[in-house]
Amino acid sequence: MKIVNISEAKTNLSKLVALVYRGERVVIAKNNLPLVDLVIHKPEGKRKLGLLAGKFTPPDDIMEEDAEITSMFYGGHS
Repeated sequence: MKIVNISEAKTNLSKLVALVYRGERVVIAKNNLPLVDLVIHKPEGKRKLGLLAGKFTPPDDIMEEDAEITSMFYGGHS
C-alpha cells in the first residue's frame, strides 16, 4: 500500500493511476491523514436500451409545426 499526500498526488497523478491499474493500493492523504482510496473504475452495469419498445406510439403529427410554439419563437409572424 502506498500513501501519498494530496500535493504529491497532484504532481504524480498519472504515475499513481498506473500503479492502481497494475493492482497497487494507493491512499491519498492530507497532512498524513488518509482521506480517500484511489481505485479502478468499475461500471455499475450495462445500460439496457429499448425499455419502452412497444409501450409508446408517437402521434402521426409529431413532425408538424405547432403554431403556438412558432409564435413564441418568431413573435406571432409565421
